[in-house]
Amino acid sequence: MRRAAIQGLWSRKLRTTLTALAVVFGVAMVSGTFVLTDTISNAFNSLFSSTYKNASAVISGRQIVKNSTSGNATIPDSLLAKVRGVNGVGGAAGAIFDLNGNTDVAKLIGHNGKPITTAGGSPNFGWGIDTAQPRLNPLTLKQGRWAATPDQVVIDIATAENEHFKVGDNIGVSAQGPTRQFRISGIAQFGSVKSLGGATFAVFEVATAQQLLNKRGQLDAIFLAASPGTSPAQLAARIRPLLPASSQIQTSAQRGAADAKDTKDFTTFIQYFLLAFAAIALLVGSFVIFNTLSMTVAQRVRELATLRTLGASRKQVRRSVLLEGLITGLLASIIGLIAGIALAKGLAKLFDALGLGLPGSGTTIELRTIIVSLVVGTVVTVLATISPARRATRIPPISAVREGATLPPSRLMSSGGRNGIIVIAFAAVLLAIGLLASGLAAGVIALTVGLGCVALFVGVGMLASRVVKPIAAVVGAPAERLGGAPGRLARENSMRNPARTARTAGALMIGLALVTFVATLGSGLRKTVRGSLEQQVSADYVVTAKNGFETLASGAGTAASGTPGVVLASSVRADGARAFGSDVNVNGVDPSTIGRVYTFHWTQGSAASLATLGSSGAIVKSAYADEHHLVIGSRLALTTPSGGHATFRVTGIHKPPIDKIDPVLGDVEISQRAFDASFPRPKNLFTFIDVAGGANARATAALTRAVAPFSDAKVADKAAWVTTRSNGINKILKIFYVLLALSVIISLFGMVNALVLSVFERTRELGMLRAVGMTRSQARRMVRQESVITALIGACLGLPLGIVIAAVVTRALRSAHVAFSLPAGTLIVLAVVAIAAGVIAAALPARRASRLNVLKALQYE
Repeated sequence: MRRAAIQGLWSRKLRTTLTALAVVFGVAMVSGTFVLTDTISNAFNSLFSSTYKNASAVISGRQIVKNSTSGNATIPDSLLAKVRGVNGVGGAAGAIFDLNGNTDVAKLIGHNGKPITTAGGSPNFGWGIDTAQPRLNPLTLKQGRWAATPDQVVIDIATAENEHFKVGDNIGVSAQGPTRQFRISGIAQFGSVKSLGGATFAVFEVATAQQLLNKRGQLDAIFLAASPGTSPAQLAARIRPLLPASSQIQTSAQRGAADAKDTKDFTTFIQYFLLAFAAIALLVGSFVIFNTLSMTVAQRVRELATLRTLGASRKQVRRSVLLEGLITGLLASIIGLIAGIALAKGLAKLFDALGLGLPGSGTTIELRTIIVSLVVGTVVTVLATISPARRATRIPPISAVREGATLPPSRLMSSGGRNGIIVIAFAAVLLAIGLLASGLAAGVIALTVGLGCVALFVGVGMLASRVVKPIAAVVGAPAERLGGAPGRLARENSMRNPARTARTAGALMIGLALVTFVATLGSGLRKTVRGSLEQQVSADYVVTAKNGFETLASGAGTAASGTPGVVLASSVRADGARAFGSDVNVNGVDPSTIGRVYTFHWTQGSAASLATLGSSGAIVKSAYADEHHLVIGSRLALTTPSGGHATFRVTGIHKPPIDKIDPVLGDVEISQRAFDASFPRPKNLFTFIDVAGGANARATAALTRAVAPFSDAKVADKAAWVTTRSNGINKILKIFYVLLALSVIISLFGMVNALVLSVFERTRELGMLRAVGMTRSQARRMVRQESVITALIGACLGLPLGIVIAAVVTRALRSAHVAFSLPAGTLIVLAVVAIAAGVIAAALPARRASRLNVLKALQYE
C-alpha cells in the first residue's frame, strides 16, 4: 500500500503540486516570521553587545517614564570629574548617547534642502562623543577625523553613500532649533554594523551636542574602563554611592542585556502578529487540501474499490490516503521552510516600504524554526486528510465493477445544514451575551464576542453547500444570457455538486471576509477619528511634525505665531510622567488661548478652570478622574522623566466626545509655564493658529515660510490636518491587506486545483461536447465562466460575513464611540478582485479543457 500511495502521488504530479502549494505558502509564512524576528533579535543583540564591548561599566540616567519624548533622565556632567577620581577607574568618557529614538534627535538635511528620509522611518540620532577616549567610543571612524570644533560633524557611512556626501562637504542638521550648517569632518559606522536599521546619526563634539539637543550641563552616559585588577562589578560598587537617585550604573554586560531586552517585546509582538496571518494562511490551505483530497478520493472510487477487492482492508486504505497526505505535507513543509527565508527578506522590505523599517544583519535560522515549520505543515496536512481517508474506507469492493460508482456521502455532509443552523444559533447567543449583557468585564466581552464571531464563521461554512444553488443561479444568470451554451453549462456545472463548489468557494470566502472585516472596521475608525477631531478643534491651522503624531521643537510654534495675519496661536506641549504608579500623558497649554481653539466639554468646572491653572493647577479627563477618584480640589503628584516631582491641584474635569481612539489631548493638562518648569526639553505636539479672514492661500504660504527653518514642521489647514490624521490608520490597514492577500492567493490555488480535478472528472463529458460541435474557445470560456461563478459565490458569502463581523465588533466597541461605516468603494474592488481571481484560476484548467483529444476523451474512464 505504501508503494501504491507513492506511485499514486507520482502519477498525479500536477494535482499533488497544486495541493502542496497551499501548504508551502502557509509554512513559508511561519518560517519567514521566525527567520525575520530571529534575525532582528540577533542584530539587536550583536549591536548592543558591540556598543559596550570596550567599557567595563556605564553610568546612565534611569528610565522613569517609558517612551517619554524627552527620553531618560540625564546625569550632571560634573559627575564625570568625580568618578575619574575613584580608585579603580582607568578611564571615563562622558557622552550624549541615548539609543531611545524619541530623544537626541538630529535630522540630516539632503542636497535638496529636505530632511533625509530614513528607511522605514527609523530614528535620526544626534550624539556627542568624547573622542579623547578612543577605546570607549562605540563608533568606528571609516574616513576623515572626529569632530573637533563646533562647526564639524561626523555622519554615518550609509547616509554618505546613499546621499553622495563626502568628507569636506557641508550638510544641514536640524535638532532642537532651526537648521544649522556643519562641515563633514568624518564618516563613521556603528560598531561593525554599516547600517543601523536604516537610522542616520550625526556625531558632534560633546559641548556642541549639548547645545544642539538642549542638554547643557547634562550627559546621557559616562563610559567607564576599569584599571587592571578591578572587575566591572567592583568598579560599579565603588561608584554607586556617588550617583544621584535618578541615575544608575551597570556593568557593560548588564547594560547591553538591558538595551536588548527593550527590543524583545517589540520583536515578540511582530512575531505573534505575523504568526496570526500564517495561521490564517494555513487554515485556508487546509480547506484547499481537504477539498482536493475529497475530490481525488471521489474520482478514485473504482481504483480504491479494486484495492479492496484484491484484499486491502479498510485500515490499509485509510493508511494509504493518510500516507499521501503525510508525504505531501512533509515535502511541502520542506519547500515552505526554504521559501520562508526568501519571504523573510520580502517582509523586511515590506515593513521598510510602509515606514516600519527593522534592523537586520545576516540571516538567522534557529533549530526551532525548522522543527516548528516541518511539524506545523505536516500536521495541518494530515489533519485535513483524515476526513477524506475515512470516506475512502467506506467504498465497498463491489464498486470496482460498477459503472459510474460514486463515493457514499459523509455523515457530516448529510447533517451539515442542521449542524450549521445549530452553530449559527450558538454564535447568536454568544454575540447577544457579549453585546447586550451589562456588567461584564471587558475581557469577558472580548472573549464572548470573539468566540461568537468564530462560531459564526464556522456556521456559515457549514451552511455554504445549502445556499450554493440559489447563489449560483443568480450570479450565473449573466453568464447564461451573455455566454450562450458555454455560459449555461458553466452555471449548471457550478450547481452540479454544491458541496464541492462550496468547499472551493469557502477558501476564497475566508480571505474576502477577513479583508472586508478589516476594511469596514478601518472605515469606521477613520470616520470616528474624523468626527472626534472636527468636534474638538476649531483652529484655522495646525502646526505639527511632518508625520502628524510626533513632537517637534517648540521654536516652530513661536516662529508661526509671529507670522503677519496671525490673530491667535496656542501651542500644546506634550510629554509623559508617572502618577499613581503608572505612566500618564501630560500636556502644557496656554490657559488664555487654548479654550478658543479647542472645545472642552466640562463635567466638573467650567472655562474658568483654565484661568485658574497658574503654576499648580491641572485639569484632567473624566475617565482618568474616575479611575483615580479625583474631584476638583484633589491633589495630583507627578514624577517627570528627569526624576523631578511636582504636585498639582485639580481645577477642572472634562470629557471629550470621542477620546479612546486617537485622543487630541492627554489625560492631564497643566499650564505651559508649569510644564516648562517641570519637564526637561519641552516640545510641542500642536500649535493651533487662527488667522484674519480664515484659512487662505496667502496665510498658508506665509506660515509655511515661517516654519521652514524647522525641517520637521508642517503647516496644514484644519481640513487637511483632520484628513491626514484620520488617514493615519491606513498604514496599518495596508499591512493587513498585504498579509491577508496571502490567504487569497492560496485560495486561488485551491480554485485551480478544483477546476483541474473537475476537468479530469469530466474528460468524457468534454469529449462529447467537443464531438457535438463545441469549439476550443467555447470550452475555455465554459471553464472560465464556471470559475468566475465559483469566485462570485465566495464573494457573496465572504463580503456579507465580513460586514456582519465588522458590525458586531463595532457594536462591541460602543464605549469608544466607534462608528460603523460601509466602504462601498472597497467592497466593489473586492468583488472585482473575486472576478479576477476566477479568471486567473481558470487559465490553466481552461487551456487543458480546450486541448483535450476528442477520441481519447471519449475513451477515458
